[in-house]
Amino acid sequence: MSMPVARTIFSEEHELFRTSVRRFMETEISPNMDRWMEQGFVDRELWLKAGQTGLLCVTIPEEYGGAGADRKYSAILIEEQQRINAMGPGFAMHSEIVASYIARLGTAEQKALWLPKMVLGEAIGALGLTEPDAGSDLQSIKTSARREGDQLVINGSKIFITNGFLADLIVLMVKTDSAQGAKGVSLVLVETDRAGFRKGKPLKKVGQKAQDTSEIFLDNVHVPAANILGQEGKGFGYLMEELAWERLIIAIRSVEGAVTAIDQTVTFTQERTAFKKRIIDFQNSRFKLAECKTKTQIARIFIDHCIELASLGTLNNETSAMAKWWCTELQNRVLDDCVQLHGGYGYMLDYPIARAWADARGQMIYGGTNEIMKEIIGRNL
Repeated sequence: MSMPVARTIFSEEHELFRTSVRRFMETEISPNMDRWMEQGFVDRELWLKAGQTGLLCVTIPEEYGGAGADRKYSAILIEEQQRINAMGPGFAMHSEIVASYIARLGTAEQKALWLPKMVLGEAIGALGLTEPDAGSDLQSIKTSARREGDQLVINGSKIFITNGFLADLIVLMVKTDSAQGAKGVSLVLVETDRAGFRKGKPLKKVGQKAQDTSEIFLDNVHVPAANILGQEGKGFGYLMEELAWERLIIAIRSVEGAVTAIDQTVTFTQERTAFKKRIIDFQNSRFKLAECKTKTQIARIFIDHCIELASLGTLNNETSAMAKWWCTELQNRVLDDCVQLHGGYGYMLDYPIARAWADARGQMIYGGTNEIMKEIIGRNL
């Protein structure tokens, strides 16, 4: 869809990259989505192909095999994956969150061991935060890591873990000192092949069915104390520093999802007729689509500004909370209108709009619920 305001944040090099990303998404992902939705996760081979093509961990420094690119390249990857309704491979979690934690906080040994493998798709990363009784309130986690000599012994469980079923490495949030509250939280690198580590089957979700989302269980899992990422007791602060980018990723995905939904609906209403008129020739249809297009254009301008801030390293938590809340709710409102304009076909999973509608609902929950986003914004009033 042609938006009335041209985007100015991307260079010619960025757009050349977009062309190659779009080709990969259309040839390697789109044809396989139905099968992956059935099995609940994408094939591991896809990760290797993405790594060979240079689409993983693009912001990671060149010394570890990455491209050392700015976050505008990351935004392009997120947008192009959303454009084909591919809420399947957890590339953003792996590349933009897990790899970023390791690159920023890891020791020389940790970075040298894991980042080259992650760039190539040979090791898949996940982030273990949420627990059955601790969602947005991460200070309430119970997963513990007690010291035994030079080892940590970890016990607990996590739920709703993106990439959890295929993951080789998890950045795990644990309590290393239960008496210290937030100051007793640490991040630990946990290899998933360690004794006592168990993965649940991919969870059955309403949407995003090809997205590998699992529970994980840790029963006396021993890891070296050297696997602590960054400083012990600083984990909660590290999470707060990374959440702004994580929430912007969700917002970027939401705006592109709205754009794609409008595109699909314009095409459908131009081809579908009722009472001997095209659906788009009814004033209500045009007005609804005009509203959707206008609101999405306004959101895109704000998100492009946020992408600029993220590239400069100046995106703050309040701004990202605004972006996450507003854009995820916008996406869901737009999709409601677009499903309605499809009529009964909008409720059929054979139509991309129905899948997009189901996929979008989770966006208002993960990354911190939208109610929590309003709390963050409200603190600065």
